[in-house]
Amino acid sequence: MMGIHFITKQPVNKGWSSDKKYCVTDENGERYLLRISDMDQYDAKQSEFNRMKQVAALGVPMCLPIEFGTCAEGVYSVQSWIDGRDAEEVIPALSDTEQYAYGLEAGRILKKIHSIPAPDTQEDWEIRFNRKMNGKIKKYKECPIQYENGQAFIDYINENRHLLKDRPQVYQHGDYHIGNMMIDQSGQLCIIDFNRNDYGDPWEEFNRIVWCAQKSPLFASGMVNGYFDGKVPFTFWKLLALYISSNTLSSVYWAIPFGQREVDTMLNQAREVLAWYDNMRNPIPAWYFKGYYL
Repeated sequence: MMGIHFITKQPVNKGWSSDKKYCVTDENGERYLLRISDMDQYDAKQSEFNRMKQVAALGVPMCLPIEFGTCAEGVYSVQSWIDGRDAEEVIPALSDTEQYAYGLEAGRILKKIHSIPAPDTQEDWEIRFNRKMNGKIKKYKECPIQYENGQAFIDYINENRHLLKDRPQVYQHGDYHIGNMMIDQSGQLCIIDFNRNDYGDPWEEFNRIVWCAQKSPLFASGMVNGYFDGKVPFTFWKLLALYISSNTLSSVYWAIPFGQREVDTMLNQAREVLAWYDNMRNPIPAWYFKGYYL
């Protein structure tokens, strides 16, 4: 049963998660985010909540985990409410310098998140990710809708699989991009939606940077530069292109059940990715701005 007594409850209909989300208010007018999941998610949700506590302890600006338990509707968690605006709406309208500065901040925050190591029981990354990519290639080849020059992604993957060898593994947010960030009233960048958290190669976490680069190339560039403190290894770019190739392949068949609009979004995205990477011939994407370092 919930420890905090709520007097109002409004649904929040955003995001792709199957969780039910509500903005709830207690008797003091304090707002919180309430997430409710099916009871069969208990173990997964409990470990997600505990790992969020670990991240919060690092001083990461985020929706803070407050309470976890079960109620009549299933498993619930209560998190702090971030009073602010969606970063993907705010950031593209800012000056170049501000967009880049927020990117640097996002990169530095991610570096902190990645300081949490994966458990020793994790399966070897090379084995795990090769299996994942093989599955994606198979499904893509069976898919009725394919990209123009989608073969470029498959060829790039096959030529660069060796880069997965001996990659370290850490805690990952699991869906780290501008759409899961907010700017609060004080102008602080805050991270939300940890419900896809996982363990894996820290560099794989950048696979969603496509969404950032589409909204603000300077923000995306800042994120890479902030993470690496301005010294980006070339191997990072080669591996990132592998991860983005893998992600892009699976996007088209993932989109089909959601209808033509989602399919079109993914077809356009694949076209854009191929243009950034010169049909996967250049691992450094065209949007990247090495630029100044604040």
